[in-house]
Amino acid sequence: MRKIAVLTSGGDSPGMNAAIRAVVRRGLSIDMEVYGVYYGYSGLMTGNIKAMNAGSVGDIIHRGGTILHTARCLEFKTDEGQLQAIEQLKQHGIEGLVVIGGDGSFRGAQKLSEKGFPTIGIPGTIDNDIPGTEVTLGFDTAVNTVIEAVDKIRDTATSHERTYVVEVMGRHRGDIALWAGLTAGAESIIIPEVELDMDDVLKRLVEASNRGKKHSIIMVAEGVCPAAEIGKIIEEKLGFDTRVTVLGHVQRGGSPSACDRMLGSRLGAKAVDLLHEGQAGKMVGMQNNRIVAVDFDEVFNGKLPVDLNMIELSKSLSF
Repeated sequence: MRKIAVLTSGGDSPGMNAAIRAVVRRGLSIDMEVYGVYYGYSGLMTGNIKAMNAGSVGDIIHRGGTILHTARCLEFKTDEGQLQAIEQLKQHGIEGLVVIGGDGSFRGAQKLSEKGFPTIGIPGTIDNDIPGTEVTLGFDTAVNTVIEAVDKIRDTATSHERTYVVEVMGRHRGDIALWAGLTAGAESIIIPEVELDMDDVLKRLVEASNRGKKHSIIMVAEGVCPAAEIGKIIEEKLGFDTRVTVLGHVQRGGSPSACDRMLGSRLGAKAVDLLHEGQAGKMVGMQNNRIVAVDFDEVFNGKLPVDLNMIELSKSLSF
């Protein structure tokens, strides 16, 4: 394989640029030509494809977002759209594609592989919700972003003796809330994987108040319910002075952490190596601190266990 391309799709995540850089420079180091596809699958269908060189990815390892930009594309979900994309790749002489993104991006990559065009996926999503890898690109940075925000919120919560409910991203997966909640000292952590026990949340707030604690942090993943609902219940039931903070898309941005820069570099290089070896239809991921290749079918059919011990640990440490 002499010519490959790389694209980013779906939501952006810190570390994507590190992965792009690794794909381009690893490819160039083994005498490949590397192309960048702009605006994800939408750009792939329209032929928004440009040759990249070492300078194309200079000074990007520290930048958040993606220099290739990203877009959602409903047309690509059709057979016609996928065939159109393959035709664009062939017109540029491209023989393999690296796709950086989440579950939806990988399903598109799998469709291309099923139609005979080799693809390799790199898991890029802050939600850490991809089976087959213990960590996804951007998760570590997002958690650190939340921790930094909560540390500041706690300062004002202490000053005004308030309870703060902080809503973080995670529609179906609560890892951001779980990891950030534990490491920021949240009094309660509410995630989609565990049924909400509002009585327990209220009980813990009352017990803390009775011990003389005048402020608390409640961490809730967006997939459970709006933080405003939690805040309203606390005020109505307990009469505590309560504020709500929704961190929103600030969690997606920012300079990637050292962990995400390292992860993007390792996964990007491995993706190129797999294509060079003639492998396809796989995702590169991290298991036991080792880079592994997992078939897309295993990714889609795999399960993501949640470590409930982390919630119990949080309860035992945050009173």
